[in-house]
Amino acid sequence: MKEFMKFTFASLLGVILAGIVFTILGIISMVGMVASSDTETVVKENSIFVLNLEGTLSERVQENPFQKLLGEENQAYGLDDILSSIRKAKDNENIKGIYLQPTSLSTSFASLEEIRHALVDFKGSGKFIVAYADQYTQSMYYLASVADKVIVNPQGTISWHGLASQPVFFKDLLNKLGIEMQIFKVGTYKSAVEPYIATEMSEANREQVTAFLTSIWGRLLEDVSASRNIPKETLNNYADQMMDLKQAEEYLTCGLADTLLYKDGVLNYLKELSGREADESLRTLSLNDMKNVKRNTPLDKSGNIIAVYYAFGGIDDGTSPEEGINSEKVITDLRKLREDETIKAVVLRVNSPGGSAYGSEQIWHEVVLLKAKKPVIVSMGDYAASGGYYISCAADTIVADPTTLTGSIGIFGMFPNMQGLLTDKIGLHFDMVKTNRFSDMGDMTRPFNADEREAMQNYINNGYKLFVKRCADGRGMSTEAIEKIAEGRVWTGEAAKELGLVDELGGLDRALEIAAQKVGIEAYSVVNYPAKESFFSTLLDEGKNDYIETKMSESLGEYFHYVKFIQNLKDTDRIQARMPFDPRIQ
Repeated sequence: MKEFMKFTFASLLGVILAGIVFTILGIISMVGMVASSDTETVVKENSIFVLNLEGTLSERVQENPFQKLLGEENQAYGLDDILSSIRKAKDNENIKGIYLQPTSLSTSFASLEEIRHALVDFKGSGKFIVAYADQYTQSMYYLASVADKVIVNPQGTISWHGLASQPVFFKDLLNKLGIEMQIFKVGTYKSAVEPYIATEMSEANREQVTAFLTSIWGRLLEDVSASRNIPKETLNNYADQMMDLKQAEEYLTCGLADTLLYKDGVLNYLKELSGREADESLRTLSLNDMKNVKRNTPLDKSGNIIAVYYAFGGIDDGTSPEEGINSEKVITDLRKLREDETIKAVVLRVNSPGGSAYGSEQIWHEVVLLKAKKPVIVSMGDYAASGGYYISCAADTIVADPTTLTGSIGIFGMFPNMQGLLTDKIGLHFDMVKTNRFSDMGDMTRPFNADEREAMQNYINNGYKLFVKRCADGRGMSTEAIEKIAEGRVWTGEAAKELGLVDELGGLDRALEIAAQKVGIEAYSVVNYPAKESFFSTLLDEGKNDYIETKMSESLGEYFHYVKFIQNLKDTDRIQARMPFDPRIQ
């Protein structure tokens, strides 16, 4: 027995000591990770910035600590990081060029436009851009076409076939489940509800989708034509020939590519361009390296600050793992910017398809208060539609990319009637005792009655009138003029400028230029808000949940959007100012 106790005690002591050692090692590892992530990158002579794009793109990305701890590569990119890195590569004399590897990036064309414009600006420095891929998706070819040399694998492909939009319709699925969606809306083109009550597009929706697809495709043709020196009509004809299935040699013949090389040939070519010998290794910098490269431009000492406030994602319903606009937080943040005397102007970067009508109104009010103290310039990203336009319309100036999807001035309400599921299918029965006529309005176990439907439609009508008034006041237009271009219709940034909904076409840089002009300053510093969380605060906060959702997003791809929608349905405001639907442009 004595020997057993001695053995047990020794084993227990060993486990405790091992636990202490591993804990210390874990802490040391985490401290090392934090230290390494903050260490300035030293750029050696004849270096190349390798911009490898494979994953998803957002306005900003919070580094996930669990991915770092597990040694996984982050496949979520921040547009802010990419644009900043391209600018730093342009200014750094030790960086000779950019090697673009556009594999597959889940994003919209407005963000690609901003990256493309940054690359065009980079080329102005005289440095090279080389693009290589085994298979170019259409959107990635649009980005790569700006390169000095577009290289394709001898067995590779270039996708070039035009654009299509394919919404998903849930009506028959809901019918099988015994769920009826009760719809209240204003706006002929406000088709966000169509997937729940129809099995195909309405004619009005088909009209608007055709219009904005044509506009976006026209922009792609124009940009690629300018870069590759191929007439737009010819590029359009190529799309009708389904270039995706052509032999690689044909891409050279038609001018879409410059040369065919295997990967080793590309690396040797890059050595030549960067001044490295054949037996020397390339000196490369990844996007993560570039984040920690110090900018060569001197620090501004004027004391002038222009704040860039990022508002991206669904308004008040968090429809993605990393994005979502919490109206209460945005209001608090904007109030602090309003009260901060060191901040001379605010650029509100909006990338949102909309969401809660109530949340949108609250943010609109705070933007009005902010505008009374200092200039507010809106920079629109991929989307600034419906609620996204609501929170933008009061700004002094609105800047949008040509392919931004905006407008969608309309409102709707959607309430499920689950009587068919709960009573007819499951066999649950409900009774009710109430004191007043509308005491049980909104009860999901039965459909709305006629009086309830009338009351709800009146409420939606009033919400729409308020939305129209906000837009009219903000844009200095009459309500009649806004109503003619409202009705829930989506416009591209290019069309919105012609209609008066947008002031200028351009990206975030142009919005900053306008902000500086408004306050009459030339020297200023740019500070981004909200500040990104530290490694440890993210780890202690929701790092685990974000990591799980990130992995689900990577596994499910485009279908993760629908999983998140269902997950957040119970918390979603029933009165929505949201874009018609997820356009799923491909």
